[in-house]
Parts: sequence; C-alpha cells; structure tokens
Amino acid sequence: MLLKIVSATDTGLIRNNNEDYIASDADLGFAIVADGMGGYQAGEVASAIAVTTIIAELEMLLTKKANLKRQPNHHYHTTTVWLEQAVIKANKIIYETAKQEETYQGMGTTVVAVLFHDDFISIAHVGDSRLYRLRANKFCRLTKDHSVLQELIDCGYYTQEQARHSPNKNLVTKALGIGEAVSVEIQESNLLPEDIYLLCSDGLSDMLDDDEIHKLIKNAETLDQAVKDLIKAANDKGGNDNISVVLATSLEPQPKNKLAKWLF
Repeated sequence: MLLKIVSATDTGLIRNNNEDYIASDADLGFAIVADGMGGYQAGEVASAIAVTTIIAELEMLLTKKANLKRQPNHHYHTTTVWLEQAVIKANKIIYETAKQEETYQGMGTTVVAVLFHDDFISIAHVGDSRLYRLRANKFCRLTKDHSVLQELIDCGYYTQEQARHSPNKNLVTKALGIGEAVSVEIQESNLLPEDIYLLCSDGLSDMLDDDEIHKLIKNAETLDQAVKDLIKAANDKGGNDNISVVLATSLEPQPKNKLAKWLF
C-alpha cells in the first residue's frame, strides 16, 4: 500500500524551547511523536533519545527482512512486538542517561509510534500523545491517554467536556525514563485505502477538541495544508505548549494521475 506522510512541529506561543521530537519514513512505514518533560533542556534530550532509539531499532530489524509473519497462537504480529521492544529499549536508555547526568535527572517523555503494513498498523504508546484515525468521515481516537485526567474520566468524576478545563490535564501516569521498567500499550488495527492517521502531542489536543481537529483535516485541500491548519488553529487558541502533528494516509498503488488529492 502506498503511504504519504506529512509532519511539522512548532514551539507554540508560550514555551521558549521545543521539547517535542518527531520522525517519519514513508518507505519504511513508520511515524513517531514524543513529547519530552523535565528540567532545562532535559525534555528535549528525553524525546530525542526516544525517537532516535526507536528508529535505530526498527531500521535494523526491518531492513534485515526477518520473519514478518504472524506466528501461530501469537496475538500480535512480529513487528508489533519489535515496536514494543524498541520503546522499552528507549525507556532504558533515557533512564540510564538521567542517572548518569545530574542535569537530566527527572526527565521523561511520552511517545506514540505507528508501523504501517499492507493491511494493518502496529501501535505503541506511553503517556498522553495520541493517535487518531479518519475513515469515511468517521474520526476516532485509537489510543487512550495514560494520565490522571483519563483515570478521572474513567471513574466518572469528569465528563469529556469538563476534563478539557481541568487543572490535572498535563499529569501523566506513565512516561518513558521515569522508571527502570515501563509498561508499553500496544495494539493493532486494520488499514484501509484512504485512511488518514494523525499522531500528535498534547499541544494540539489540549487546544482543540476532537470535532475541531476532524473538521480541519476534512476541510483541508491537501495533507500539507491540514498540518499547517492544525498548528495554526492550536496557536490561535493560545499555543500553550509545543505542537507536533504527523498526518499519514494510505492509498492503493495506481497510476499517478488517478491518485487521491491527499498525495499531492
């Protein structure tokens, strides 16, 4: 399946530096967003370690052309497990780096990472960076935040609308680098032609609700324009945090002049 990926990251209007780190590769079929936290420049270090470590692990495994089949009696595809292990390795390196360097103590990062296959995607995430999918005008979130706010929603203390105005919105319950071990949430989802996937940091989702995000993507003429519109809208709402956006769409291979508008 043909893959098109467009991405951008923005400091926002309040922060002096950008602690988000993003990466994607349409040929290898991956996209990653990490949102760092903790101390002067430490967040930048944590998010960069996370993304570069995951990329290095995936490139090594994917280019080896190892056994990519789903094994009998195994719930997850081999590459989904690889993705999980890559995130676990990133956690270990961030944790060890923080122990060795005093200025990095307490640093951590969220991460959401996706591997695209011909007919499904592998997903791994830790923290409150998110993955959304737009399919046939239905927009839904595929990840569930690891956050205090989400736990309060789950127990009925907040509605989704009340949660948007909560002072607890930036308190995560899981992040890479905070502990020696981390539990990575992994899942798989089917992939259809013309699906659009959005990976983002909370600098976008805190500023815009899901309906606003959906409308901006749906109304954009191109994938590139959608990325620009999302970042502008988040800044127009205050730009309280760094804003990172990765949009990916899948198309069945066909003659160039018949490709959908998102390819251009």
